[in-house]
Amino acid sequence: MRNNDGAAIELAHVEKVYRGRVYALRGVSLRVNRGEVFGLLGPNGAGKSTLVKIMMTVVRPTRCEGTILGRAVGHKPTLARVGYLPENHRFPRYLTGRQTLDFFGALAKVPRARRRARTDELLEVVGMRDWADRKVSTYSKGMMQRVGLAQALVNDPDVVLLDEPTDGVDPVGRRDIRDVLVRLRAAGKTVFINSHLLSELEMVCDRVAILVGGLVARQGTIDELALDKQFYAIELASEIDPALLGSVRQALPGISLEVQGKVLRVGTIDADEVQPALDVLRDAGAVVRRMHPVRPSLEELFIEAVEDHGGASVGARLNNGGAR
Repeated sequence: MRNNDGAAIELAHVEKVYRGRVYALRGVSLRVNRGEVFGLLGPNGAGKSTLVKIMMTVVRPTRCEGTILGRAVGHKPTLARVGYLPENHRFPRYLTGRQTLDFFGALAKVPRARRRARTDELLEVVGMRDWADRKVSTYSKGMMQRVGLAQALVNDPDVVLLDEPTDGVDPVGRRDIRDVLVRLRAAGKTVFINSHLLSELEMVCDRVAILVGGLVARQGTIDELALDKQFYAIELASEIDPALLGSVRQALPGISLEVQGKVLRVGTIDADEVQPALDVLRDAGAVVRRMHPVRPSLEELFIEAVEDHGGASVGARLNNGGAR
């Protein structure tokens, strides 16, 4: 399977079965475009970390067809162009933050002179310059995550795989990490993120995939996932009269309408299509307090996808026998 120029990661039919009976992945197919931030989300036991570990060759798949940067998954020279932050990572506690980055830079075969410059640059980027010469043993969880992110970037990768990068990070730190991801995207890098913080993904991701029970339940931009669930809400000063509602229906043929108290929900995301309804309401003397588009949050889309595919993580664990 050969990747085209637009895909940084392209996977098909990825399966992982432990001990012949525990299904962690049941045939995952997804595509990550070059230069985008892509979010992978799912309940506990959905197989997110397993998928990332397969891409990094930490876990051997039962079946895997796919490419990273145009080469087959596992191609060693290509892995040198990938940065990786695993979940629950550990660094030698006797090293300082600066020494940690230098150590991992050496493992990635970054030349010594470049490592030193790169280390200083990354410590500044992740907000750890003032703690660079303190031992890792003194770091908080959030500080460890910041250094972990810097470690994933030390080889100036084209693709960055981040497994729960904001776990344990305070709101300021999460904002800083988001800023780093935006800068990576602007530089043409591809970022693949696993995270339980759906609000974080919603703010930074171009596209997402929802993994449930080892399968991709949904994939696309948030607008694409919410396309048939978006609407315009027209809030009135008083409840709408049934006769007036009938006139609105005539003005908007083929568009669904729903009334909830003083709010009229118009089933379109096109502002121009809503205007005839406003004209009818104003002509009838109705007071329109406000009109605004409504789109489900990523959390709402996620919960719906999980429920549509057999429930939350408990169901996934029962079906998979405890998949990770």
